[in-house]
Amino acid sequence: MIVAQEQTDVQHRWLNGISRAREQTDALFDVLRPGALYDRPIPERHRFIFYLGHLEAFDWNLLHENVLGLKSFHPEFDRLFAFGIDPVGGGLPSDQPSDWPSAKAVHDYVAGIRSALDEKLAKVLSGSQQPTQNEFSLDTLLNVAVEHRLMHAETLTYMLHQLATEKKVQQAGMPVPMLPPATARMIEIPAGPATLGLARAAGSFGWDNEYEAHTTFVPSFEVDQHMVTNRQYLDFILAGGYETRALWSDDDWTWKTANDISHPAFWLRKDEDNDNGWAWKAMFGEVPLPPDWPVYVSHAEASAYARWAGKSLPTEQEWHRAAYGAPDGAERYYPWGSRTPNAKLGNFDFAAWDPAPVHAHAAGQSAFGVRGMLGNGWEWTSTVFAPFAGFKAFPFYPGYSADFFDGKHFVMKGGSARTAACMLRPTFRNWFQTHYQYVYAGFRCVQR
Repeated sequence: MIVAQEQTDVQHRWLNGISRAREQTDALFDVLRPGALYDRPIPERHRFIFYLGHLEAFDWNLLHENVLGLKSFHPEFDRLFAFGIDPVGGGLPSDQPSDWPSAKAVHDYVAGIRSALDEKLAKVLSGSQQPTQNEFSLDTLLNVAVEHRLMHAETLTYMLHQLATEKKVQQAGMPVPMLPPATARMIEIPAGPATLGLARAAGSFGWDNEYEAHTTFVPSFEVDQHMVTNRQYLDFILAGGYETRALWSDDDWTWKTANDISHPAFWLRKDEDNDNGWAWKAMFGEVPLPPDWPVYVSHAEASAYARWAGKSLPTEQEWHRAAYGAPDGAERYYPWGSRTPNAKLGNFDFAAWDPAPVHAHAAGQSAFGVRGMLGNGWEWTSTVFAPFAGFKAFPFYPGYSADFFDGKHFVMKGGSARTAACMLRPTFRNWFQTHYQYVYAGFRCVQR
């Protein structure tokens, strides 16, 4: 009887988890007004129509034949929607809206996959049918499916952010807290350990790049208490930061010059004659530049600011030490301790469409007093994305990480307002190329 109840609990947990993840992405497509499904608001990304099909095609290609014993009913769409593109990768996509199937055809494909997967998963998870033999457990594959969808919920959101306001259906937002201006100070972090990665033997889910666990010793350093704000970044712009060649690497300067980059992608110049004449591109309209919100920039822009300030971007180890370490040498699961993430502790888990002031969540600070390390914006590090010792690519998704171990991608840590709670674990690693401006990514600086 106990075994049967456990089987039922597992079935409900997974089916409910899949359903909730689908609700997140379905709600984002509902923000699009008629006709916008074929728009491409970010040149380096596919059109929205691709993602409508991709989320289901990924689940189907992951599970249908090798695990659930189901036969494909639309092989052409399985291939068409299988793979995305690496932003700033091998050139910009050149497809036209007419190159894509009709919205009805894609919606029918989505509905067919969901019906087939849900029916078979219910039977397998209840124990009435057995999955086909696979090296990885069904739990691992379902975790991959759910987190992949939730990652794309964030991708879709920052794509929506760049879409013209009139093409979106207005949504309710969280009220922005009224706070005194944030103060800029640095926190001293004493030397100590930083345990990166997951222990494979522990049996916890992680993506392939999260393994294997290892502890490093981090020398003492100082770190910004808060992420760098729009106010601070404006000082960099007014000081001529974008025109000062010495602040930029050769590659970054070439990119900036060739693309006429002169400010963050989320900023809008409203008054050329006013140093403060900037607006911020919020999800559902422009607002005067919020001085205490974190600035969202590319790695190249963050690196230039850090040089201008006489500081550096933190390494992955330093960021981890500041977030999870404690004066007594212990390490926490979250910066604030062990409590389940909630809205008082940070701006994450789809709680808001836009950032909050960098000092809005004091209750979520780390043991050292560093604030806002989870949520409100991913944080760039100076660490090139590379495998940990003991790395093994997922055989069912061999390119997930390995395709990006090219020396051109940098690790990001923390999370944004649109990062799901399950990916706030300390071992989760995000990464992007140095010239990508559109992701919800900011930074803080260190001094050694």
